[in-house]
Amino acid sequence: MSSAGGGKPLPLRSGHADQIGALLAGTRLFAGLDPAAIEELTRRSRLRSYRRGESVFIEGDPGDSLFAVAVGLVKVYVTSSRGDELVLATLSSGDTFGELSLLDGTGRSASAEAIEPSSLAIVDRSSFLEVLRHRPELIERLLTTLGALVRRLTEQAGDLAFLDMQGRVAKLLLHLAGEEIGTRASAHDVDIPFNQSDLARMVGASRQTVNQILRSFQAAGYIELQGRRLRILRSEALQRRAAE
Repeated sequence: MSSAGGGKPLPLRSGHADQIGALLAGTRLFAGLDPAAIEELTRRSRLRSYRRGESVFIEGDPGDSLFAVAVGLVKVYVTSSRGDELVLATLSSGDTFGELSLLDGTGRSASAEAIEPSSLAIVDRSSFLEVLRHRPELIERLLTTLGALVRRLTEQAGDLAFLDMQGRVAKLLLHLAGEEIGTRASAHDVDIPFNQSDLARMVGASRQTVNQILRSFQAAGYIELQGRRLRILRSEALQRRAAE
């Protein structure tokens, strides 16, 4: 893993400014803000590129900025004192992260890393708070965003407590398939941009355990594995397994 705070700054040329403006306007957090507010945020933002495996920030870093994914894929995770890793979320184009530390000004509560080459728009804390003061409608969107974060983490905690490992993997596969529905000719074809170690960290298991479960699902006729490509053959069976 590369050191935190890295990333290559990209000059904010006209094209980049347009890209950041369109990106911010398309996020749940900033959608609906008037063009002047988006322009102000864009003017005070920057774009950075990150290599695969490069850290965006690590737990404990100053929480002085908000991130929006322009291109690529980012994972947010926590690490135990023994070095075990649990992935809390995977974020793609249009997703934002880093809101929590941005509000209370404390250190990051988790770490973030680029899973694949990524470009992120970065809004600093002072710029965000300035817009927040003048745009009270943004407060409601911020509360909605934080509420969704709490719901996701609550659901994840419930899964870790009540689902066995096969149930967690089944639910994860259905979630990944759901991300693809509406964007592919077949809703059952899933390109997994993660290796099995990444999948294991999402469900709190070892890579070997996840590999065994995937192969057992394949033997049962639930899925078909072809490298990083996965085809769900019996989604109803996975649904039942995820509910047990």
